[in-house]
Amino acid sequence: MKQSHLEVTERIIEKSRPTRTAYLHRLDEIVNRQRGADRLGCANVAHAFAAMPANDKLRVVVEKAPNIGIVTAYNEMLSAHQPYVNYPDIIRDEAHKYGATVQVAGGVPAMCDGITQGEPGMELSLFSRDTIAMSTAIALSHDVFDAALLLGVCDKIVPGLLIGALQFGHLPCVFVPAGPMSTGIDNTTKSKVREQYAQGKVDRKALLASESAAYHGAGTCTFYGTANSNQMLMEAMGLHVPGAAFIHPHDGMRELLTREAVKLVLANAKKEQFTPIGRLVDEHVIVNAMVALLATGGSTNHLIHWVAVARAAGIMIDWTDFYHLAKTTPLLASVYPNGKADVNEFQEAGGPAFVIRELIDAGYMFPDVFTVAYGGLRDYGKVPAKENDKLVWKDLPKESSDETIVRTAAFPFDESGGLRLLKGNLGRSVIKISAVPADRHIIEAPAIVFDAQEELLAAFDRGELEKDFIAVVRFQGPKANGMPELHKLTPPLAVLQNKGFRVAIVTDGRMSGASGKIPAAIHLTPEASAGGPLAKVRDGDIIRLNATVGMVNVLVDEDEWAERDLAELSDTKRHQNAHGFGRELFGGMRKNVLSAEEGAITWL
Repeated sequence: MKQSHLEVTERIIEKSRPTRTAYLHRLDEIVNRQRGADRLGCANVAHAFAAMPANDKLRVVVEKAPNIGIVTAYNEMLSAHQPYVNYPDIIRDEAHKYGATVQVAGGVPAMCDGITQGEPGMELSLFSRDTIAMSTAIALSHDVFDAALLLGVCDKIVPGLLIGALQFGHLPCVFVPAGPMSTGIDNTTKSKVREQYAQGKVDRKALLASESAAYHGAGTCTFYGTANSNQMLMEAMGLHVPGAAFIHPHDGMRELLTREAVKLVLANAKKEQFTPIGRLVDEHVIVNAMVALLATGGSTNHLIHWVAVARAAGIMIDWTDFYHLAKTTPLLASVYPNGKADVNEFQEAGGPAFVIRELIDAGYMFPDVFTVAYGGLRDYGKVPAKENDKLVWKDLPKESSDETIVRTAAFPFDESGGLRLLKGNLGRSVIKISAVPADRHIIEAPAIVFDAQEELLAAFDRGELEKDFIAVVRFQGPKANGMPELHKLTPPLAVLQNKGFRVAIVTDGRMSGASGKIPAAIHLTPEASAGGPLAKVRDGDIIRLNATVGMVNVLVDEDEWAERDLAELSDTKRHQNAHGFGRELFGGMRKNVLSAEEGAITWL
């Protein structure tokens, strides 16, 4: 194992010792109790199984067969989750083969960020993660389950399910994905049409046709955003059936993988290889997830979400840990928005298995960790195949089949990962540089300050941004308005950059890596609404964003800077942020939320 990675892991273990010890103590207190059906009162048991078929009641109560709880994010609004409609039937059929029973324990909300981009609903998006975690806890709180299967794929859903499941760390759990949609139009073409629309060169009809060709069927969107980064991390943590991430929902292998998830969770429930999720997700597994994110240039959202996931297991990480890992973790994948390939092409070129195998063999990941699969993490360096209607796992070739998409650790795209930590007198932020041209890693330009993304879009439409500048988009943090993603700012900024202007964005909001080729210092902490220095910036201030050395500073005399007043969000905008589209119900979360670097956690 690389010494640098060992040192980071040891620091995490040491600073986590009090919280991790307390977490494991709570787990040990509960793990050896009697089964729920034997321990609960008779009325409780009768309620729990009232709607079960008589044969299943017999199995769970008399025969003491394992009872699997399903927590599902199924809905018809998300293309990624629509395939889950028949999963309970498949799971129940497979469980019955082994004498086990299944109940859908509960559903969790799952919103689509693609629908709510730039709309009020996006201000509920980040907080939906903790809502999903609480919903997962409610589902499992009935306490009659011997194991759980967690059905979810997209942005906040997987982190929320995992945070919720870790509160029931005594249970064995397996995550069950549904896969990406088939490839539509290529992402480069899609982005060009968006830029043309931003310039008024094509109309809404052409834009809708392009978007509909890109997002056209069941499965996740095919770019490497938060949803597909989720799946990469689940593989790296050993929480999937190996290789389950990027198989199409309607591929015949998908059902085999789902049935295999039942077998694996039952093997744990029957104590054949009992590893509850709270034990499985340890410091080494969290580091493996961080390394996989960095090595693939994954979503910046996970610098928030995985801080919260780790904290749910009593493990303390922050952006400094990501920074130190990134310095020595090679970039092995180039998937849109970091490259031209989509996740289907990534999968065809070797996908997560190729990356994980390379990272293990080169000493960047811990192989000897618990996983839901029998063979440990090395099993996740192989790919599933179907032979005689059965699943088998096969080794990949040693060399990449397409070096424009995946590379070996000996020949990476970059010697360091695709994410950087930025520090300076504006606070701490992160930048995804894996897609940013090298000549744009340093930007120094006057600030133009906006208190809402709509203000920037309006200024672009008026032709006021045809110059070098750094857009300061503030009051977009979790306390201000729930920290929405600012995807709609990418096309106009890309247009300006393509015209030769040196532009960048500095914000306390999120962009999920969707900034693409635009230098973007995001998640700035402390946020403007929490008294962060971003609230001091004025139009015309010179800002230097230097991703090469990891700095973001406003170049203002220190005495003048110290004396400046903090701008405040206007009463009108504060009222708008707090009302309409259900935002009233999330007021407590906005009030209590921790900073982005602390995981934007609302439950501590």
